[in-house]
Amino acid sequence: MTELPPLDTSMLPPGIRSRFVDGINGLRVHYLEAGYEMPGRPCLLLLHGFPELAYSWRKVMVPLAAAGYHVVAPDQRGYGRTTGWDPDYDGDLGSYRLLNLVRDTMGLVAALGYRSVAAVVGHDFGASVAAWCTLVRPDIFRAMALMSAPFAGPPALPLGTAVPTPVPDVHEALTRLDRPRKHYQWYYSTRPANVDMQNCKQGVRDFLRAYYHHKSSDWKQNQPFPLQSWTAGELAKLPTYYVMDLHQDMAETVAAEMPSPNEIADNKWLPDSELSVYAREYERNGFQGGLQWYRCRTGGAFNAELQIFSGRTIDVPSVFIAGMQDWGIYQTPGAIDRMRTSACTDMRGCHLLDGAGHWVQQEQPERVAKYLLEFLDTLA
Repeated sequence: MTELPPLDTSMLPPGIRSRFVDGINGLRVHYLEAGYEMPGRPCLLLLHGFPELAYSWRKVMVPLAAAGYHVVAPDQRGYGRTTGWDPDYDGDLGSYRLLNLVRDTMGLVAALGYRSVAAVVGHDFGASVAAWCTLVRPDIFRAMALMSAPFAGPPALPLGTAVPTPVPDVHEALTRLDRPRKHYQWYYSTRPANVDMQNCKQGVRDFLRAYYHHKSSDWKQNQPFPLQSWTAGELAKLPTYYVMDLHQDMAETVAAEMPSPNEIADNKWLPDSELSVYAREYERNGFQGGLQWYRCRTGGAFNAELQIFSGRTIDVPSVFIAGMQDWGIYQTPGAIDRMRTSACTDMRGCHLLDGAGHWVQQEQPERVAKYLLEFLDTLA
């Protein structure tokens, strides 16, 4: 991969700068930072999800820095201006497994001169990385905030010699519904998914505009509720960006919900100038780097190493923040309840913000910063 320059300062809010650090688990990591002017500040580490960037944290970084923190948000492996990752579908999938993503994060913390961070904050798939960071190395990641994606605990370790009861194939059952469907994570794991999005008919920019709109509170049909079970009939209640029509790809799925020109002009949380940052990065890189994360999850090849942590809980202080109009809270039935009752033993708040969908730290940044700072105040 060609080494890239930092983001131009004109793309960033005042007080945020774009930098690189080399030699991080094979990566040259691009990160944004705020509160860098004064040494010795406690560090906050912010981890983005899909299809996002470090740039997704731009609206909360300065308020957090103003409270006395050194705020760091990297482009994670497979994303943005970070380089050194394998972009090939047939390449090194193992480098994207969760424990190696934790290793990336540990390496960045050490390279920045810290033995620990005050808190790790993760959104979407970044929440999975944040959760595993705190599960595996609570001495480094001393508190945790998750956004949009609850953590239900590590996978269980099968015990005993009894033959397990076969689990019905929910994906086959989805295809046999009256309206045949498929789950987006398994679609993202297929070879065509990257090309479907990068070379889509509407272009990457309009694809992202429709995708972000469809999962936001601007799409008024986002009125989530808990699902009862991991069954085809229940999963089919999810919007099509989660459980897709069988014969459509993701670009076709979201194209049907493209916002009108007036809706785009009225969008305050993601104006066209900011959307352009995402569009340029994904036009250059494609989506395969992020899609590899889904392949690690759906393929099951790396579950055995995660089962080593079976029964272990996250015991550092934790908080959960999400949009009230975010279906991500409920896409895995029961996950939020397991997070609050068993997976995290020191959960200090669960905040669902009205007027926010999946992109909570962009749709409601002031309230997200407020809840994060209130949480951080409890750690003193």
